[in-house]
Amino acid sequence: MHVRRPLSRRTILAAAAALGLASAVPATAQEDPIKIGLVAALSGQSAKSGEAITRGITLALDKINGDGGVLGRPLELISRDDESNPGKGLVAARELVQREDVAALIGGLDTPVSLAIVPFANQSKVPFVGPWAAGTPITKNGAEENYVFRVSAVDEIVDEAITEYLVTKYGAKKPGMILINNPWGESNEKGLTKALDARGMEHAGIEKFESNDVDVTPQLTRLKENGADGLFMVANVAPSAQVVKSLDKMGWDVPIASHWGPAGGRFTELAGDSGEKVHFIQTFLFTDPSHPLFVKLQEKFPEIETLADVTPATGIANAYDATLLLAAAIELAGSTDGPAIRDAMYKIEGVEGVIKTYDTPFSPDNQDALGPDDYVLSQFVDGQIIPLKD
Repeated sequence: MHVRRPLSRRTILAAAAALGLASAVPATAQEDPIKIGLVAALSGQSAKSGEAITRGITLALDKINGDGGVLGRPLELISRDDESNPGKGLVAARELVQREDVAALIGGLDTPVSLAIVPFANQSKVPFVGPWAAGTPITKNGAEENYVFRVSAVDEIVDEAITEYLVTKYGAKKPGMILINNPWGESNEKGLTKALDARGMEHAGIEKFESNDVDVTPQLTRLKENGADGLFMVANVAPSAQVVKSLDKMGWDVPIASHWGPAGGRFTELAGDSGEKVHFIQTFLFTDPSHPLFVKLQEKFPEIETLADVTPATGIANAYDATLLLAAAIELAGSTDGPAIRDAMYKIEGVEGVIKTYDTPFSPDNQDALGPDDYVLSQFVDGQIIPLKD
């Protein structure tokens, strides 16, 4: 029979000393990392865009953690693939908040996915920062306490910019719209209609198509017959490529001003040479291989050999800056409490991003950090996105 012996005085003193040492270690050294959740399309036709966002966040975390972290703690990225599906995006956001206990969410590559997450973020009081999806209602969502911020393009501003471009560059008097049939297309339909109405212009029609359509000739034929002298296009990579191929099939050479959907992947590989005729909005472009962030990209991801291997740079830059702003807000808040971080987002000053330096980029009336001065029109040339020449 085993008899349990009482602990010796030496053992008790040793245990007490160990406890004393543990309590003497600074609290921050014992705390876990601050988790940031990412919800984005990491597979499927938008995977290149999801990859760009991930790379931008990763580089920002390297910088932040290399400088000592936030509140003395490292930031850690926890990612979930939404597969461009709104339902899966919402499930992923819930899991990150409720199971992983993330302090904030970054993501929403697709407008429909972002719109599915917005009510949950506001109800949960968890800051949600968008580095891509441009749907106007994402940040202008009507919530009394809005937890949704964005470092990206905004549909209604993009629509004004591409309308001005078609009118001034090509003299368009009656452009037509070819829009993806989802909430992103609806958001741009409103923005484009508003931009045309402000100029007293009429449109040649509004045509919708699905992401899996392989031929949009019927819709384009209607626009052509209605006298369209330019096209507004809103869709992601693959469906945009189908528009270009359908135009080639028709033999219709018409100016195209597009939202940034084509930038999300190897657009010209899918669309063919005519893909270079599509002009689209970006918020950032690498034009110099010596750019500090491009150098860091090459160091971190050896598969990046040339500027053409970065598709799209705008996703990297938006996500990089969004992460820096979120980290600055958490530091200002002195806490990972959602409402405290939200309040601190309005007090950010002097954050040097890759797109620009941010001084009070957000307010309760405007939760978008980028505006029309941050946009640049661009096109694909030999597989690389470059700015349009004046």
